[in-house]
Amino acid sequence: MPDVYAIWDGYPLWIELKVITGNKVRLAPQQVAWHIAHSRAGGLSFILVKRSKDRGLFLFEGCDGRSVASEGVSCDLGSRPADLRAVFEDMKAVSIRHWSNSLRPCGPAAQ
Repeated sequence: MPDVYAIWDGYPLWIELKVITGNKVRLAPQQVAWHIAHSRAGGLSFILVKRSKDRGLFLFEGCDGRSVASEGVSCDLGSRPADLRAVFEDMKAVSIRHWSNSLRPCGPAAQ
């Protein structure tokens, strides 16, 4: 189960928090499985990564956890919010899209 559960403007959010030093994101197989299963059941979750050396932020949808675990923050998915306010704006935009699309799972086929 992710680190944070929140409801923001009526949208439920699960957020996995990670801090990295390079590009690799260490997600346990159980964490990846949780995010994928949650997505397949119609849920929405996020993986928020902070790189300590440059304080860069990276935001991924949880259903992309397998790619994040294998490719790290260099994978072509997700967003690069400038600050914490932008993180929440990005999550809100994804949440609105997700919940207005009748709980369709994320990924290329859903867009």
